[in-house]
Amino acid sequence: MSFFWNLMRDGGPVMWVILCCSVLALFLFLKKVFQFHREEINAGELLRGLFNVLRRDGFVEALTLCDHTPGPAARLLAAAIRAYERGDEDIRKAMDDAALEEIPKLERHVNLLSTLGFVLPLIGFLGTVLGMMRVFQVAQANEAFSATDIAGAVNMALISTAAALTVAIPCYLAYNYLVARINLITLDMEKASLEMLGFIERRRREAGQPVQEESHE
Repeated sequence: MSFFWNLMRDGGPVMWVILCCSVLALFLFLKKVFQFHREEINAGELLRGLFNVLRRDGFVEALTLCDHTPGPAARLLAAAIRAYERGDEDIRKAMDDAALEEIPKLERHVNLLSTLGFVLPLIGFLGTVLGMMRVFQVAQANEAFSATDIAGAVNMALISTAAALTVAIPCYLAYNYLVARINLITLDMEKASLEMLGFIERRRREAGQPVQEESHE
């Protein structure tokens, strides 16, 4: 711990800003990881259970199954089932509306990690500038300055830059990792919605009901 506090002291006031940014980045990353882990489900298994229930028109049971299943895919399927139960012709619109609510929840706070990864090197550069300013201040204030005085100012500049880069690089890696997880979850949502839409269309054909044709414009 003494080594850490020595770095914080020698790096100057910018080090406290970098420390706060690092704590914030770690908190956001862990929060999103736990969120994705909690909401990650086997969409194929859920669909099989829903199809078995919906074949006997068990809408209440199907909605209960969706409500007890975490994740955006389950809420997307619940929106489709409610639209099917109401007899809506455009099931796709109901799922699109649900997706517009779920995707922003997945992406919330993720861009902040990218922002921190971009801003932190600039903060480190600010620390470098402050260190260089201290060098000139020492030289101007004392004509007989020692090498130790200069070394302390240069050390401040190097420490702040190194600390900023040490935090910025993991921020970029964490951001790219979370974006990849969001893309996978979004892909699962799209696959689940297409399978549910196909199932509903087949059921309507079997019942002799009109089927909404998808627009390919």
